[in-house]
Amino acid sequence: MKITCNIFEQGILDKVAIAAGQLQVEAYLIGGFVRDKLLGRVTKDMDIVCTGDGIALAHAVAGLVSIPTQVNFFKNFGTAHIRVQDPVDQSWLDVEFVGARKESYRAESRKPDVQPGTIEDDQNRRDFTINAMAISLNGNNFGELIDPFDGEADLEKKIIRTPLEPSTTFSDDPLRMMRAIRFAAQLEFRIEQPAIDAISHMAERISIISQERITDELKKIVSSRKPSIGFELLFRTGLLHIIFPPMVELAGAEYRDGHGHKDNFTHTLQVLDNVACNSDDHWLRWAAILHDIAKPATKRYEEGHGWTFHGHEVVGGRMVPKIFAKLKLPQQEEMRFVRKMVELHLRPISLTKENITDSAIRRLLFDAGNDFDSLMILCDADITSKNRQKVKRYQENFQLVRQRCREVEERDQLRNWQPPVDGGMIMEMFGLAPSKPVGLLKDSLKDAILDGVIPNTLEAAIAFLEQKAAGMGLNTKKS
Repeated sequence: MKITCNIFEQGILDKVAIAAGQLQVEAYLIGGFVRDKLLGRVTKDMDIVCTGDGIALAHAVAGLVSIPTQVNFFKNFGTAHIRVQDPVDQSWLDVEFVGARKESYRAESRKPDVQPGTIEDDQNRRDFTINAMAISLNGNNFGELIDPFDGEADLEKKIIRTPLEPSTTFSDDPLRMMRAIRFAAQLEFRIEQPAIDAISHMAERISIISQERITDELKKIVSSRKPSIGFELLFRTGLLHIIFPPMVELAGAEYRDGHGHKDNFTHTLQVLDNVACNSDDHWLRWAAILHDIAKPATKRYEEGHGWTFHGHEVVGGRMVPKIFAKLKLPQQEEMRFVRKMVELHLRPISLTKENITDSAIRRLLFDAGNDFDSLMILCDADITSKNRQKVKRYQENFQLVRQRCREVEERDQLRNWQPPVDGGMIMEMFGLAPSKPVGLLKDSLKDAILDGVIPNTLEAAIAFLEQKAAGMGLNTKKS
């Protein structure tokens, strides 16, 4: 066998071979498991294809596994799934079973007409040569690599290539256009030029794919080691124009009276790659993608000054929920985190341009809360320029901000800090119902402490509130 499996994986494959022999069907290990093993990548998903009933084979294999294993199957699709645990490292292996098939498609749909087929038929319908390789699990040639499209050679050449004509492969299932780019990003492979041309020509056909499937591929691109590879290909082929127009609007630089601005699409990809070098946080990477998303909407030219993007962080923050909704991304905690990062991303950098006060540091720490470290990673990543000296100067200034933040944080402990008197206590102190004066008193107390006007103690807070309430004409004695 040309692939190297551990004892547990080999044991599962041996059981598949035994079960296939009992059912008198041919069985093959195919697709991503074979590809990743040849590449030396960790993989926990096996795909088994058989020339017969995949569901029956799954039940037979489950019967041979020492620990009782549930078979989940989908009769309409002829597929089944079992999950088995490696007793050594306690990791789980997902094994999918399906009968070999051949498919034909109608132009307006990605749902195929399916008929039983041979292993050759099944390999013909695969998306890329590197995913069409199979390992025989049959007695007469157990362990033999069946590679009709030279997928192993393409792995060595680091090429993404379709088994059939690219236009046929992509027309059958337009999601494969996204998958080609996703594999190019994940594996850092080159897509063969005829495939690139076909994607560019057929990009509009992606519109028949559900947003959930498109976003799933997009998320995998975002999670890759160097996400810019995928986004550059999406842009170059025209797919990004269809699936994510606001990001395309960042592209290009405009010049007037000798003043120009940077290409914000290129800058965004640099920031994204910078974040990816320092964090695996998927949503922080989305914050990098969206941090300048409102620059096209806020771009203005000021005579004698040049291009400005005033308030792009505020406008961008407002755009985040709509973009998440359109892309079918999570609308709760993840979206709020990304919006917060977009709205705050200029704050730390702006501190490098002024005399840093403890008040400004306190406010930054308070507003960022537990997400302060993530914000600093994003802001550090946002320092991009072709001028190395300029980058070095900004990074040195930014390190000074980091140091000041550490000093103030150690002294004041302001992350997730709350004032010593809350809204309920204010209402009780002054006999107030929920109202605007309560909010004004609460905000003025927070500002007074953050600005260092009063110390962060209960006694000082009460004295401040009583004085403030008297100035507002409120009854300072509880009624």
